Amino acid sequence: MTHSKQPRPLDGITVVSLEHAIAAPFASRQLADLGARVIKVERPGVGDFARAYDERVRGEASHFVWCNRSKESLTLDLKNPDALAALMDLLASADVLLQNLAPGAAARMGLAWEALHARHPRLIVCDISGYGDDGPYRDKKAYDLLIQSEAGFLSITGTPEVPAKAGCSIADIAAGMYAFTSIQSALLLRHQTGEGSHIDVSMLESLGEWMGYPMYYVFEGAAPPPRTGASHASIYPYGPFAVGDGGTVMLGLQNEREWKVFCDKVLLNPALATDPRFDANAKRTAHRDKLKALIVQTFAGMTTAQVETRLDEAQIANARMNDMAGLWAHPQLKARQRWQPVGSPAGEVPALLPPGRSNAFAYRMDAVPKVGEHTAAILRELGRSDDDLAQLKKAKAI
Repeated sequence: MTHSKQPRPLDGITVVSLEHAIAAPFASRQLADLGARVIKVERPGVGDFARAYDERVRGEASHFVWCNRSKESLTLDLKNPDALAALMDLLASADVLLQNLAPGAAARMGLAWEALHARHPRLIVCDISGYGDDGPYRDKKAYDLLIQSEAGFLSITGTPEVPAKAGCSIADIAAGMYAFTSIQSALLLRHQTGEGSHIDVSMLESLGEWMGYPMYYVFEGAAPPPRTGASHASIYPYGPFAVGDGGTVMLGLQNEREWKVFCDKVLLNPALATDPRFDANAKRTAHRDKLKALIVQTFAGMTTAQVETRLDEAQIANARMNDMAGLWAHPQLKARQRWQPVGSPAGEVPALLPPGRSNAFAYRMDAVPKVGEHTAAILRELGRSDDDLAQLKKAKAI
C-alpha cells in the first residue's frame, strides 16, 4: 500500500462496488485515488469480465489495469444466500454502494435504494445504468458504442461518408466521471444532514451533457454540423495537415489576428491574408480545399520539427499528432513526473498519476488486485471463521 504522511480527502471512507467493465470501475478507482477503501465485489473464479478483454499488459487486460488499482477484490456468488448475507453485513459499515449491474439486478437482490436506506440511513447508493432508473428505455441494454449512437455523437464524428465512434469508451468514462463527482457531493451533503442519498447516473444523460454545443448548434431545426474528420466544422485552418517527413501537425487558428500572423510568419506569404477567398473565417471554411492545398504545399518541403518551430515562434496553437507510443514517451509527462509504478498480478507496471496535482496530499497508487485476493481477510473482518470460509468455498460461494 502507498502510505502518505498527509491525509487524503477520502481517508476513512469505505466504498463497496458491484462493478464490471468501465463506468463503475472508473468511478471507484478515482475514489480510491483520493484515499477511499474500495472493495470490489467480483464473481468467484473469473471476476470482472473486463479481466478477459485482452492480455496486453503482460497477460493482464488493458482496461482492467487502467481502472482497478488500489482496490480490494472480494469474490462472492450473490445467488448464494450466505454470500449475499456477507455482502449485507459489509454494507452495514460502508459509506457508499456503487453498482452498474444489469438493469434491475441489484433490486432483485434486495439492494434497491429504498430497502437499503431503511436499514442503513447513512449509506449512499449510486446506480449507473445506460438510461436511468425509469422511463421507457430503463430496461434496454446499453454498451458504450450504443450510447454514443443514441446520444448523437456518431452523427457529428467521422467523415462525410462514414461516421466514427470515439477510440475510447467515452460514454462509460462520462458516466464514471459523473458518478465520481456525485458521490463526493453526496458525502458532503451527508456531512450536513447525516443522511445518505440515492444517485441515479445515466450513460445517455452523461454523454448528452457533453453534446451540449452540437445540440445548441442545431437549435430550432438549424442544419447540423458536418462530419469533418479531425478538422473543425466551422473554423479553418483548424485540424491536421501533412508535413514533408511523413508527420502530421495539428493547427488551431481562432481569429483574424492569428490568420494574418500565420500567413506572414509560418507560410511566409503575407499577401495570402488579404486574398478575397480567405480574408474571413467563413470564406476560409467555404474554400478549405484550396487553402489546405496551399498550406500542405508549404509544409511539404519541411520536417515536422521545422513546422512546429515556425508555429511556436509565431505563437500559433499547434500539436503533434501522437500515437500511443508518443504518449508513453511524452516529454511533458516525463518532465512533470506523472508516471508512477504500481503493482499488478503481472508485476509492476507504470501508471499515470491522476490529473490535478495537489500540494496537500499524494494520490493513492496501490496494486491492481488478483481475483479474490482479499476475500478471506474481508470476511474475517465480518466475523467469519475459518470453518465458515471453508463452507463458503465448498459451496463455491466465494
